[in-house]
Amino acid sequence: MNKVVCKSAWLVTLLGFGLTVASNSANAQQPDPAAVELIDRLSLRESPEPIRNHPRWARPRKVVVAYRSTLGGSEAEFLAGIEAVAGDAEVVLFEPFDPDLDLIADADVFIGFCRPQILSQLENLRWIHTYLVGVDRCLSDSGVRKIDFIMSNNQRVSGPSIAELAITMTLMLSRKLHYYQEQQHRQRWARDAQPSTDLSGKTLLILGLGGIGTETARRASALGMRVIATRNSNREGPEFVDKVGLSDEMYEFAGEAHFVVNALPLTDKTNGLIDSRFFDALKPGAYYISVGRGKTTVTDDLVAALNDGTLAGAGLDVTDPEPLPSDHPLWVAKNIVITPHIAGRNFDSVQRTLIIAKENLRRYVQGEKLLSVVDVERGY
Repeated sequence: MNKVVCKSAWLVTLLGFGLTVASNSANAQQPDPAAVELIDRLSLRESPEPIRNHPRWARPRKVVVAYRSTLGGSEAEFLAGIEAVAGDAEVVLFEPFDPDLDLIADADVFIGFCRPQILSQLENLRWIHTYLVGVDRCLSDSGVRKIDFIMSNNQRVSGPSIAELAITMTLMLSRKLHYYQEQQHRQRWARDAQPSTDLSGKTLLILGLGGIGTETARRASALGMRVIATRNSNREGPEFVDKVGLSDEMYEFAGEAHFVVNALPLTDKTNGLIDSRFFDALKPGAYYISVGRGKTTVTDDLVAALNDGTLAGAGLDVTDPEPLPSDHPLWVAKNIVITPHIAGRNFDSVQRTLIIAKENLRRYVQGEKLLSVVDVERGY
């Protein structure tokens, strides 16, 4: 077996990756118990058929994996974890945002961040697993859509972390913590904010009852909220969601909502979907939280709804545009909390991401059913 490591001159520390090293090659043919637990807890979906039945499947010859410096493990440990499940394939680690294209161009398996300018150079590509949930940016290039490859993603894996931020923003806004934080910086003992409100007994509308939406609903229900939701596929939902409607019922559901969490993916149908019509359909003084994709919201309409009091406040982890320019009116809109698209970027989320990426590679090599396969036409 020929294993290669591509060592970049520097490795930027933004995310930390860690992998459990398999004890031997026999163990590598079995799923990691940590992966089994995650698959069950997060209800990760398997493909209907084993990947070996796909006409494009073959045991990989070259696996390229995006690597950045770790929080808890070394580059050697990371490589060993990948090698343990890669079979006889050559393994190459590469710096994801400054790759040596000559080194990875002949890969048939790619694990990392989905970027069209890289994928378009991989002529032998059969399967890509992206560390991200959203694939809209990658699939926005029409040339990439024409490449015959299988794609899987990080759906549901970052859901717990993003859901916690959604709930954090909901609590901040309902209890006016953003206001008191500002007064603290001014060293002012201020008790003149508008009265805060409890979450218990309030109705939360979740747009997009996928991985993020489900984890948000679980936490909101535990806080005593009534949870309603919309989804594109069906009217089914977990027991902690009181009512599930289809996507075109969101305006009807909006009239019941004190709070909204937008966890929609970005597709042709959701681009610009949340606009003044939706904000006007909400209960007066509702709060809006967006943790899915910034372009699903019409920014000008959001700013107007905040400034004219249609919305009581908003929490945004995603915006349009990104990054948000320093002079953008969102920064100074009324009652707003903004974070720079970091909801899924924490240690625990990263560990889950790498456990599932490793498990999916094991499944691909063994020809088993893959996890979280993306419908390229639908975009999720």
